Amino acid sequence: MRLFAAVLPPEDVTGELAAEVEKLRGLPGTDRLRWTGRPGWHFTLAFYGEVDDDLVPDLSARLERAAHRTPSFRLGLSGGGQFGRGRALWVGAEGDLETLGLLADRGEAAARKAGVEMGEHRRYKPHLTVARSRAAVDVRPYLAALEEFTSRTWTVDELVLVRSNLPRSGVAGEQPRYEAVGRWPLGGAG
Repeated sequence: MRLFAAVLPPEDVTGELAAEVEKLRGLPGTDRLRWTGRPGWHFTLAFYGEVDDDLVPDLSARLERAAHRTPSFRLGLSGGGQFGRGRALWVGAEGDLETLGLLADRGEAAARKAGVEMGEHRRYKPHLTVARSRAAVDVRPYLAALEEFTSRTWTVDELVLVRSNLPRSGVAGEQPRYEAVGRWPLGGAG
């Protein structure tokens, strides 16, 4: 299974982001970007890639413990940024970024302890990808438009293990499908 640990924004927050993305799509040059869909909007905490089915139970147990040890926290969407000279356009986060980073570290540590190959550790950069491109794109107009964007804040109260099903049809614009395969309340939640 192709898996990652994530924080999922609530529906009303993704609704606010959908309205902002609609404005971005009205800017010139949007045809050079592949826009992600609302069902795929998430903050990846740790990307695991292909995980052997035999490792999933231990990974899940470790993620549950990581969630239990992490208090719920406040988060909101704010601003934007890019990776790879416009190959990824994203919306950032504001709020308790320290606890978000802690949860990301714990998600990575859980995988390593469960025997999942993780590669080199990278410093966590919270981002929610809204568009991608195969080639470099000048995204400065989009970044300028996102500068003032903020959503309402919400309480993050769960850690989610997500399965990513990559497109197989070959149809242009087809998006990956995501399904939650595990959800655990954070320590201060329910």
